[in-house]
Amino acid sequence: MMHQKFFAYAVPLFLFFIALEYVYTKRKGKNYFQFAETVANLNVGIAERLLDVFTIIPFYYFFDYIYTHYAFFHFKIGALAYVFLFLLTDFVWYWYHRLAHEINVFWAVHIVHHQSDDFNYTVSARITVFQSVVRCLFWAALPLVGFPPYIIATFLLIHGIYPFFTHTQAIGKLGWLEYIIVTPSHHRVHHSSNPEYLDKNYGDMLIIWDKLFGTFTKEKDEPVYGLTKSLNSHSFLWQHFHYMLELTVAFRSAEGMKAKTAVIFGRPDTVDPRYRLYLEKRLLNIRPSVPTTNGMRVYISAQTAISLILLFCLIYWIDSLSFAQSFLLSIFIIVSLINSGAIMEQRNWIFYLEYLRMVILLTATWLYFPNMLTGISILLLSVILIYFFRPIKKRYFAFMYQTALG
Repeated sequence: MMHQKFFAYAVPLFLFFIALEYVYTKRKGKNYFQFAETVANLNVGIAERLLDVFTIIPFYYFFDYIYTHYAFFHFKIGALAYVFLFLLTDFVWYWYHRLAHEINVFWAVHIVHHQSDDFNYTVSARITVFQSVVRCLFWAALPLVGFPPYIIATFLLIHGIYPFFTHTQAIGKLGWLEYIIVTPSHHRVHHSSNPEYLDKNYGDMLIIWDKLFGTFTKEKDEPVYGLTKSLNSHSFLWQHFHYMLELTVAFRSAEGMKAKTAVIFGRPDTVDPRYRLYLEKRLLNIRPSVPTTNGMRVYISAQTAISLILLFCLIYWIDSLSFAQSFLLSIFIIVSLINSGAIMEQRNWIFYLEYLRMVILLTATWLYFPNMLTGISILLLSVILIYFFRPIKKRYFAFMYQTALG
């Protein structure tokens, strides 16, 4: 379908602008990109785009069901209706975004977007599928009011593209436009952890809502990006689930239903920061900072590039793939994303993920070419991989960590 191919082409298009920003800022002598942060940002974005392939149709039918059965009105599509829909879409976004910062259960899915200590176009990719689900619930107000789903989908597409270009330090203030639209300057404020900038500038395309509801502030001092307490981890899984785990511990520790309810619907700054320290010691096992080796950089870069290529192929040819093929390809990408984060944290169990990926590849090969020759080849390769497990593991770690391990 055309819309699926459009989403596929969006992958290289956004990568082009990321590369353009990188080259431009480097020529200006600015260091806005860190390797580990860039990879972590792209990994989150790859996962979200991947899962969107399977959620976009349910979201559409969810809107269609509301529009068909519960819409207050049925607007005739014209110029005034488009203007009203644009304003309403942006208004709903403002309140979704604001509540995502003010209510723990929503912050648990939105926090991933604010974890990066960098601020560049790759940060715009840090959106989880959990966040997409929550946004979908807020945007259910649009078909409820009376706008048809196919029109809503068009406007949400615009809302997905525009914010990409506000995640940059390469563009300064934009004169009179600063009074009307959300600019990179406004969004730099929103992503900073400076005390004077916290909980400000929630708008997506229009800055008027922040000015109307008292959440606007100008960019004055140099922003410091990331969370108020840096995450200190590039683990793909930890980035997605650490705050959910913190809320779980806080909920179990709270005494009485009132206190437990306050954990879920209270503000993020009321959650005891010691819960994260407790979870980090118990689950994350943070190691001393070690340098990234050349082997790690080459391997992770190649792995990320392959994941992006596979993502493009999956989106582009999704209609031609069987469920089993789509599933295996998706699992391969997700395991690769987990692997990249684990490599950067120098986890010993990454080698087992490599074997898991090999199992996925061999299974996919059999599904594509189910014949005797393929079966014999897979069997022989499996025997070799099992027999030479330890030597392969030793060489793998020597290549990956030789500088860091001396």
